[in-house]
Amino acid sequence: MFPAPFDYHRPGSLDETLVLLAQYGGDARVLAGGQSLIPAMRFRLARPAVLVDINQLDELAYVREADGMLAIGALARDAALERSSLIESSYPLLFDTSAVVADPVVRQMGTVVGSLCHNDPSGDWSVTALASRAQIVVRGSTGTRVVPIDEFLVDSFSTAVAEGEIALEVRFPSPPPRTSGSYQKIERKVGDFATSAAAAQITLGDDGTVAQIGIAIGAAGPTATRVADAESALRGIKPTKDAIRAAADAARKIADPVADPRGSVEFKKDMAGVLVGRALLAAFERLGVGGLR
Repeated sequence: MFPAPFDYHRPGSLDETLVLLAQYGGDARVLAGGQSLIPAMRFRLARPAVLVDINQLDELAYVREADGMLAIGALARDAALERSSLIESSYPLLFDTSAVVADPVVRQMGTVVGSLCHNDPSGDWSVTALASRAQIVVRGSTGTRVVPIDEFLVDSFSTAVAEGEIALEVRFPSPPPRTSGSYQKIERKVGDFATSAAAAQITLGDDGTVAQIGIAIGAAGPTATRVADAESALRGIKPTKDAIRAAADAARKIADPVADPRGSVEFKKDMAGVLVGRALLAAFERLGVGGLR
């Protein structure tokens, strides 16, 4: 199939982009990587009247640390994170995720910010962003605002980006010492969306207890979901196998997947728990915590 007719604009600056988005409002869609938008347009699942292609805005293709945050611009590709020595050494959860998004071909063009804005329930980056407590920088004609990831992910394929706005970057807090994480997912084949996914990020205190923790699951509801009960139960205690089992059970209880060719509801709920357990164990092992009792 071919896309429905649309107008095409390729602005040369961010200011020009914002003018176009203000002019066309809800009729416009931003094109960055296009790895989700273009297929949706081909099958007429998405029918934007106006396409605003920002791929000339090279100033948005950055990955940099500043003020206690890792900032990833709207044109930073998945492959840039996968190849980054900074991400590999300091952001293990992000590095895990970057290596398993779709396939190598898609990762050359797909963007982290674009994935978050698309907000597919089975997408990878929204799960990791929740576990990391990320923030999204959004700009429109009236100014710039910073949106916590829990408020940004509104519903399936829906975010807090309003008409006339653009998501400029995602910010991940720089991990404090003794922090690690892990992203786990299962898929039918390489390049497929997740059948189930889970992310965990953990910071240990000097006494070996869990000082900070983030746990999230994907492909288990309308959007990626924070497993808040498991976070609360693990925070402030030393890790044990029983505590990890309890966290896995909490994930199973809140998982709300739909049956599809990738698996039944029961299977996906069970996998949500299994993958939370795996993510926690992997994160603790990276922190040197082994032989849990």
